Amino acid sequence: MPQNLTRLFDLATYQLKHTPQEKAFNTKVGGKWLSLSTQDYCNQIDIISNALIELGVKVGDKIAIVTEINCVEWHILDMAILQVGAINVPLYATLSTNDYEFILNHSDSKFCFVSNKDLYERVQSVKKNTTVATIFSFDNTVCKDNWQGLMTLGRLSDNHKEIEERKASVSPKDLATIAYTSGTTGVPKGVMIAHEELLHTATTCKDLINLHEPYLPMLSYLPISHVFERLVTYYYQYMGMEIYFAESLEKLVDNFQEVKPAFLPIVPRLLEKIFDKIIAKGNALTGVKKSLFFWAVRLAENTEIGQKRGLQHKIADKLIYSKWRAIFGGDLRFFISGSAPLQERLIKVFTAAGLPIYEGYGMTETSGVISLNSYKKGGVKMGAVGKIMPGLELKIAEDGEILVKGKNILKGYYKNEEKTYEAIKNGFFHTGDIGEICKDGFLKITDRKKEMFKTSGGKYIAPAIIENVMKQSSFIEQIMVIGEGYKMPTALLQVNYEFVNDWAKRENHKITDISNDKVLIARIQEDIDLYNQNLGKWERIKKFEITPDEWTIEAGHLTPTMKLKRKVIKERYQDLFAKIYSS
Repeated sequence: MPQNLTRLFDLATYQLKHTPQEKAFNTKVGGKWLSLSTQDYCNQIDIISNALIELGVKVGDKIAIVTEINCVEWHILDMAILQVGAINVPLYATLSTNDYEFILNHSDSKFCFVSNKDLYERVQSVKKNTTVATIFSFDNTVCKDNWQGLMTLGRLSDNHKEIEERKASVSPKDLATIAYTSGTTGVPKGVMIAHEELLHTATTCKDLINLHEPYLPMLSYLPISHVFERLVTYYYQYMGMEIYFAESLEKLVDNFQEVKPAFLPIVPRLLEKIFDKIIAKGNALTGVKKSLFFWAVRLAENTEIGQKRGLQHKIADKLIYSKWRAIFGGDLRFFISGSAPLQERLIKVFTAAGLPIYEGYGMTETSGVISLNSYKKGGVKMGAVGKIMPGLELKIAEDGEILVKGKNILKGYYKNEEKTYEAIKNGFFHTGDIGEICKDGFLKITDRKKEMFKTSGGKYIAPAIIENVMKQSSFIEQIMVIGEGYKMPTALLQVNYEFVNDWAKRENHKITDISNDKVLIARIQEDIDLYNQNLGKWERIKKFEITPDEWTIEAGHLTPTMKLKRKVIKERYQDLFAKIYSS
């Protein structure tokens, strides 16, 4: 890490000195991309810092930010908060009002910034029960306490001397953010992360990722409240790259093709959805075109990582794979996948198509990264999540749990000494994940410690592994393996409605009851029987039930990072659970 880059807010001045840009941040307005230069970015950070001090923000104050889409205001405010010695508390836009109330209170947030009217009204509805004094909006039409007013206040104020004093007093070890975890098993925990921890990960990525030229275009679209996206945007600023903000998930493919990003961080669920759409387009073809399409898919599925490409690959590339690359703009060099396990099939297919995927592993508590497969020769291993990043020490406990300590590990959980003590012992953070280190140094994840269960026959079941295998079926959108204390594992699943509807049309089959349609159930059973062959006999799914509704974040089935809330799902479908084990 460079000597003049020790706190997160140093990133702005570091970029200004080394790779100043005219297009540092880019926002689509009225059909055109409007750019903010590095110099203007630095100027606006100081203006907002002025305003925050004028509003009475003290060192150590907490300021919450929640935005529905990523925006430049979030980054300006983030840097301004940090350089006046305050603490950023990022929130997901998809949280329930109860979660907003809990986190705003638990974090002692003094102010809350929102991006639109809907979020303003949701936070406003619980404001009286929280510590929040004022809600500010990035959208100037929502309320009088808005971004424009804050900029005006900052321009009319002169707290330059105090800003410089506060910046000088901020230590790399000082708390920068409290990031609340999704809470799959209970109330969210506030992960305390210091400047040096996030900065170590962001700067170390320079040697882990094969992108060395500045000014490359990058698209910011994953939730900025998630440590994964936050980390990569810090990395972009460090490397001097152009950041473009996606308009929405609905316009994501359009934005890919406009921006032509050089690299994409991605989560498995999104990649699965994109691949499902690619397959759906293949199914819509007829005759020779359809045969060629699925020949190319099979070729990709059977191509090993590092395998030499021959004439068949060249033909497939020209006719099929080049069109897949065009979806992402045509200049994409690789993906980095994180947040959840990724199907090996997808890694092979996209890599064979000229879109390598480097799977990594990390958590909020580790500032985003523990390990990563890489572009270097011998740097990728199927079924593994890469080698340990520099600055970390990793060991496997007697029960198989992954333990880590080093430069990017959390300071602890805010206001929760009990959870902190449980998680950090002898300097090692207990991840809750089960894994193993291969002889060649690659890390493999086998399951979540708390999610593993035992059947009545005494066999241990790792549900996440089985679920990932089954999600190769285009019919299955979400699946949860159950069966603790019972003779065999079974599953509750939610179908991929778009794919099922297309399939039904092709088959001239009318579905009136998605949960009990015998033809659909029989077809899904075919896929489950196929994928069961890759599992041990004790792991195979013997029965399943289709839930009648979609599993969503809003309905409480999923966390904001799309992880299963297993307890909620099991309780919600008790009738289906009983049906499985009573028959």
